[in-house]
Amino acid sequence: MLRLVDLVVSRGISLYSLGKIILNLLPSFLVLTLPIACLIASISAFNRLSFDQELTAIRAAGMGFWRILAPVVVFSGCVFGLTMVLSQWGQPWSNVSLKTLALSVIEDELTLALDSGVFNEPLPGLMVYVPDPHQAEGPSGIFISDRRNPQQALIVVATNYRMLKQNDQHQLGIRLFEGVIHQIPEDPKSFHRVTFQTYDFWLPPPNRSLQDKTERKTYEELIQHLDETDWKASGHLRRLMEFYKDLAFPVATFIFGVLGVPVGIVSKRSGKAGGFAIGVLIIIGFYLLNVLGEFLVTSLVLTPFWGAWLPNVILVGLTIWLLFRARRGP
Repeated sequence: MLRLVDLVVSRGISLYSLGKIILNLLPSFLVLTLPIACLIASISAFNRLSFDQELTAIRAAGMGFWRILAPVVVFSGCVFGLTMVLSQWGQPWSNVSLKTLALSVIEDELTLALDSGVFNEPLPGLMVYVPDPHQAEGPSGIFISDRRNPQQALIVVATNYRMLKQNDQHQLGIRLFEGVIHQIPEDPKSFHRVTFQTYDFWLPPPNRSLQDKTERKTYEELIQHLDETDWKASGHLRRLMEFYKDLAFPVATFIFGVLGVPVGIVSKRSGKAGGFAIGVLIIIGFYLLNVLGEFLVTSLVLTPFWGAWLPNVILVGLTIWLLFRARRGP
């Protein structure tokens, strides 16, 4: 969110483009949050039923434990299907950096916002300062320090400026009027000074090659690269784990929904908020298991498949044990 706010403040993009970026990122967020939501919902419901003794009344009326569990299975199955759709078809931006995504969305409305009285840094190594305007008709004066090339540092000073934009090349620039360019060569005894009436200072266009570099490799490409490196390239091993997690995370959603039933029943003694706290601990434990799985894969202890499915295997064992314990009752 800090990066998105920075795009609005420093780049001056519209709220429409900001909303478009957020919508593009939502599938990646939902794949992670839907399993958590399913677990908390299941725990909260059965913790309340158990705490208010309503679950005891339902079972006293003759309804079996597995019959009570059936609606949760249906609900968890629906959330599992939604997570599967988002993971397989709604998540094309999962491994694309926010910076690349933002550039691809707002490239048609690039703007360069320069705040008066502060040092603006639109690019690394480029500093632009505009003094506070003393006249109502517009700003007067601009100072530019260009150190992107340390061997050819430039200092540009002009009395006035105007913003430029090329829509076809998605490029921004500043047209400077009546100024001086100071260049300091490597030789400390030499100095270059150029005066101008009009000078166009163009900024480099967004690097479109970044999009290609961050595109997700196919499963076949990863297998080929791993075969070439004898399955020792940690970066490709982590990327292969992502393919297996595209199925492992939706399955975890279903497991979480069923796991919430015994957790909510067993945690009734801890109060209405106790089940929620236990659910948070389970989520933290699931996250740590994912980190452990990735570590074991990069350490060549586990294969990427088992590294991705290790948390689910442990969750299944915990769920089965708690289900039979909750079925037996207190």
